Amino acid sequence: MTSRGFAELVLIVDDVPSAARFYRDVVGLEPEHETGDEWAWFWAGEPGAAQRIALHRGTLLFEEHSPYPEGERFGRVHFAFDVARADLGTSVQRVRDAGVDVYGPVEFDGPFNASSYYFYDLDGNLLEFWSPR
Repeated sequence: MTSRGFAELVLIVDDVPSAARFYRDVVGLEPEHETGDEWAWFWAGEPGAAQRIALHRGTLLFEEHSPYPEGERFGRVHFAFDVARADLGTSVQRVRDAGVDVYGPVEFDGPFNASSYYFYDLDGNLLEFWSPR
């Protein structure tokens, strides 16, 4: 079997409604459905596509089998959103307007040939707006 790509990413958060507002209003993701106290789902690409990001408060399936001790089973993560060059300035400004510190741009040459801006979400995950040139 060959992987058909990324399907979903689940982030463990302290406060789902607050995190959901951040991902909707600051990051600019479109919710898949209404947010609850334990789960929120967002489209990570075009609405209806296979790629989704979930925010969850609580444990996940099979967490008890993690090789890491309780309380350390899930670390902070870094992930990037592919942002069209024409939308990059507006996207970065939306994050700044929300009072979130933005770092960059970082210019990548060679095979990446892109500009990136970085910022942290409410739970300490490092997000990136990556825009190919």
